[in-house]
Amino acid sequence: MERLASTFRMTVNEKKFIEKALLSDLRIDGRRPFDFRRITIKFEDGSSEVQLGQTHVMGFVTGQLVQPYRDRPNEGTLSIYIEFSPMADPSFEAGRPGEAAVELGRVIDRGLRESRAVDMESLCILAGKLVWSIRIDLHIIDNGGNLIDAANIAALAALLTFRRPECSLGGEDGQELIVHPPEVREPLPLIVHHLPIAVTFAIIGTENIVVIDPTHSEEAVMGGRMTATLNTNGDICAIQKAGGEGIMQSVIMQCLRIASVKAADITSKIKSAVEAFNTERALRKIKRHSSSIAVDVSGPGAKMRESKQQSVDEKVVNELSSHHMERLKMVTEESCITQSSDVEVKTQLFEQGRTNRIDENSRSFTGGPSS
Repeated sequence: MERLASTFRMTVNEKKFIEKALLSDLRIDGRRPFDFRRITIKFEDGSSEVQLGQTHVMGFVTGQLVQPYRDRPNEGTLSIYIEFSPMADPSFEAGRPGEAAVELGRVIDRGLRESRAVDMESLCILAGKLVWSIRIDLHIIDNGGNLIDAANIAALAALLTFRRPECSLGGEDGQELIVHPPEVREPLPLIVHHLPIAVTFAIIGTENIVVIDPTHSEEAVMGGRMTATLNTNGDICAIQKAGGEGIMQSVIMQCLRIASVKAADITSKIKSAVEAFNTERALRKIKRHSSSIAVDVSGPGAKMRESKQQSVDEKVVNELSSHHMERLKMVTEESCITQSSDVEVKTQLFEQGRTNRIDENSRSFTGGPSS
């Protein structure tokens, strides 16, 4: 079924079809009521890309040094910004964030901030003067339903792969800030105590049918929504109830038990993806340091390649080669000196023998009988 831009454009027959299928524990995409869609996590330097079915979200994490709040002078700050683009859904309006964007940002912010998932005190450089301000930008690329869960995963994945520069205090008074570049000191990761995972349930129909991870079409027919944020320890970090449809206490407890299992599964997927990315990044760093970096300088008539760095292996090879060449040169010079000395000795012996023969001939000629 074609995904529509607005809930008002879905026909009555489509809504009834979705509700009747759910009565038989069937969903329009073939899933069971409590099955998640496939999660795909990709990384780039400083960003994450998450796909949850047709939902596509990108997360970016940046940091800057700012002055802390007066009531918390030794803690850093964490802020979340959501960008809804008409490219993701024609019902989204560009410019000022709407009600959906504000709600999405608050749900994710509550799960991260109130649960103290990120260690804010570790972001302090100089109490009362300088702290790190961490900003998470979430961009909705495609709205396929359940933006809260996808955006939450993107935010956590970006936080786990973010690295901030290491800072130290120096100078005469010890108050001068020194920001070390990555070439001098290794950037530091954020201290994340636990991963609060958001799990969203949709309440559909007059029978209050509950499904997990609703699609865009299921969101169009749902009467209410509940988002539970939990970690692997089973701690409830936040609960958000939206919509006018009520839900019983027994159903809430059942949803929390299911959400605890799903949170553990999603946490393992995030950690596996982050570990694979960190391994790949470490290998790239080793390869970058062990290979020469060539820079092309294009002129009007010529092109020159200049090597900026030289690998340790090449230096060792060059040193060994130069040492070997020196040894060969010394051996060659010694052999040449030995050969020249042998030639000189042979020449002296030859000259000496020739002189003796001449003396003997002269003696025989002088002492002979005269005629």
